[in-house]
Amino acid sequence: MKNVLQVQKNVSQSYWKKWIEDRDLDAGDTLMQIYMPLVHFQVNRIAHRLPSSVSISRDDLHSLALMGLYDALEKFDPKRDLKFETYASIRISGNILDGLRKEDWLPRTIRDKAKKIENAIEKLEPTLERKATPEEIALYTGYSSMEVINVMNDVFFSNMLSVDEQIKDAGDGQVNFIETIKDHETLTPEEMLLKDEQNKLLAKRIETELNEKEQLVISLYYYEELTFTEIGTIINLSTSRVSQIHAKSIFKLRDLLSKKNI
Repeated sequence: MKNVLQVQKNVSQSYWKKWIEDRDLDAGDTLMQIYMPLVHFQVNRIAHRLPSSVSISRDDLHSLALMGLYDALEKFDPKRDLKFETYASIRISGNILDGLRKEDWLPRTIRDKAKKIENAIEKLEPTLERKATPEEIALYTGYSSMEVINVMNDVFFSNMLSVDEQIKDAGDGQVNFIETIKDHETLTPEEMLLKDEQNKLLAKRIETELNEKEQLVISLYYYEELTFTEIGTIINLSTSRVSQIHAKSIFKLRDLLSKKNI
């Protein structure tokens, strides 16, 4: 088995050599096929997390992902301390998210509802001296509690940052966010300590913010990469009920997740 993997690695390196040095189209096509699993993985991962208000087909997502993979092949610099799989995954997911952002898929009605909900939160929380619950916001706005949760989740998704977005560098120039990313496969000791501390803090807050069933749904969905249907089969609930639990959990954690120190 080890010999087979070594042969595959050598074959892949030969195609990389032809592509980097000569931009050989056949080599490029072969590399696209070799790394196609990255496309399928990112399409499935993002498709499972899209809000119901997003009307985009898997074929469209696949096209965006393919463009991301090809862009990664075009721009990848093997001299940088970054694995191609890591670089390509970022490019693929970034191109999908960027495509969604350009489509401006969030309907005007949802934006209007979101504005009304945000206004309600601003007025309720100073009086309550705590975070307003979906039920309290629903009572104030006239929406149902589930409608409040779904709208806030849609808005949360719409605010996701594309890794291809232009940002300012130290010299006040414009660079792609992707260019500032380093290989996180090898963390420094300081980064390992910080990451460990952040994970502990996040786990602790999730444990205190969510009940047992909500924690299970979040764990199976984000860590085990299961779909709502698969989760429902495991915990003996309908897909719609799992979706509701997930939505309410994200609503509870939205303030937590938006904090930069977590």
